[in-house]
Amino acid sequence: MENTSLQPTSKRWVVSPLIPPDIDSALKEFPSLLRQLLYNRGITDYKTARAFVDCAPGESTDPFLIKDMASAVEILRQALAGKELIAIYGDYDADGVTSSALLFELLSRLGNPPRVYIPSRFDEGYGLNREAVEQLHREGITLLITVDCGIRSIDEIALAKSLGMRVILSDHHQPGSHLPLADAVINPRQAGDPYPYKHLAGVGLAYKIAEAYLQKYPQEGLRASDWLDLVALGTVADLAPINGENRALIRAGLDQMRETRRQGLYSLAQVSGIKLESVNSGNIGFGLAPRLNAAGRLDSAMAAFELLTSTDIFSAGMLAQQLDEQNAQRKDLTLRVQEQAVFLAMQTDPESPVIFAASPEFSEGVVGLAASRVVEQLYRPAIIGSQNEANIVASCRSIPGFNITSALDACSDLLVRYGGHSMAAGLTVSLEKAPELLERLNALARETLKDVEMVPVLEIDREIRLEHMRPEFVPQVFEAVEKLEPTGSGNPEALFCSRNLRVASARAVGDGQHLKLGLQAGRNSYDAIAFKQGYWLQQLPERIDIAYTFEMNSYMGRNTLQLNVKDIQPTREQGFGGDEE
Repeated sequence: MENTSLQPTSKRWVVSPLIPPDIDSALKEFPSLLRQLLYNRGITDYKTARAFVDCAPGESTDPFLIKDMASAVEILRQALAGKELIAIYGDYDADGVTSSALLFELLSRLGNPPRVYIPSRFDEGYGLNREAVEQLHREGITLLITVDCGIRSIDEIALAKSLGMRVILSDHHQPGSHLPLADAVINPRQAGDPYPYKHLAGVGLAYKIAEAYLQKYPQEGLRASDWLDLVALGTVADLAPINGENRALIRAGLDQMRETRRQGLYSLAQVSGIKLESVNSGNIGFGLAPRLNAAGRLDSAMAAFELLTSTDIFSAGMLAQQLDEQNAQRKDLTLRVQEQAVFLAMQTDPESPVIFAASPEFSEGVVGLAASRVVEQLYRPAIIGSQNEANIVASCRSIPGFNITSALDACSDLLVRYGGHSMAAGLTVSLEKAPELLERLNALARETLKDVEMVPVLEIDREIRLEHMRPEFVPQVFEAVEKLEPTGSGNPEALFCSRNLRVASARAVGDGQHLKLGLQAGRNSYDAIAFKQGYWLQQLPERIDIAYTFEMNSYMGRNTLQLNVKDIQPTREQGFGGDEE
């Protein structure tokens, strides 16, 4: 049975208001339920709705609008023409690996296979490091291209320049107050960059480089769209917002994945139990991406890179199996670190607004995942780190209302290095300065969150009376829900709630971690699965309210409706706020 101490904080449900008549009329060309779902996502006019449903980017996507792109293309052209030695320097997560694979394949097909360097999370840490730059210089590298890293590597890029290298810096992370003096900086977030869409992942920027190069210097039989499968993989894996251009790229990438010619992707899907012909963003986020990330979390991310670029069926099969086994190890490690981190934090200061825990026993490869689980469990910003003799190398995860990177900016004098987004960051701090860092972060959190209700909110698209739901309504639901795809960060899947359901049956599955339910609503019966909620079994009331998504469960060739339960609450009220039409 799953440890009940890891139960997440109770959530507050907020059911979206009904769509106003004027907006309902403006969206009248769409089905009723879809109109409500669009309205819930802030879409109130026909033009925006049509672009959303069609997965159109909505703004100009000309890669040459990105500042320094023209310079980057010319630098790359010169290096290719001169047969120079080129290195791709990537990050060890799925975004960095897919970015590296994309540019590796592009340059290889242009006749100049580059050296690919992905640092070790454990020996080198995030971003560029001096030893790697010096090593690449000794190898004769004259053009260094960073992907998914480098925007805060001011000293390391200065070193590369001093050694005679040209540098194309490609990174989607938030820049600091000063930019590295690279020959070209590809980052739409930098000041003065006119590119309209600011949320491309690292692999999205690698794609824009490929798109720009092939737009300026076309090659027969070569299209940037050849790598949209990698763009979809890396963008979803990095939890980039699935809106605007990202959404268009992911939709096209998913289409490409369904007819994949990439042997490594096919092998990875096989070990993940995913049918590529019906792959969606959820399959990437919960199946493919964790396995790609597992390589860099436990060992070397080069295994993930080699898998994605492999053309050999036997090699790809072995690499996919290796990543699958590493992912299983990663799950066990994450759970142990989560449990120990919560214990340490509660022992130190249970009222601390920022959870901080570090230990030599914590694997550096899973502290980020553990921090995410701790935030989910306790709903407080969390910093979980691996400790050595001199420093703590930590991952930070936050909650809405507390920009963790801005908070770290205010404490930059205490940090060896740091960087990230508003909700996630990484840092290195010396042991002697760690107590002061926590004290200052706690002070910032108390001030920033003083008027914030510290309860996670679950936003419900619509309340449904399941006892009144007719069979013909089910296809309408699936049709409307499908129009939202791809879903993920910034574009959540459609979430519904129903109340006062009788628990007809309940059993634990998956080593006690998950809960399989039979629910009764009037004369209607429903099968339901509640992942990671096995702890409810010993305390399940007779009647419950559930927040859920609709899905089809395929078993032995038979498809049946299933409710995927995201949250359970004991029934307190008998009233309802919606109907089935």
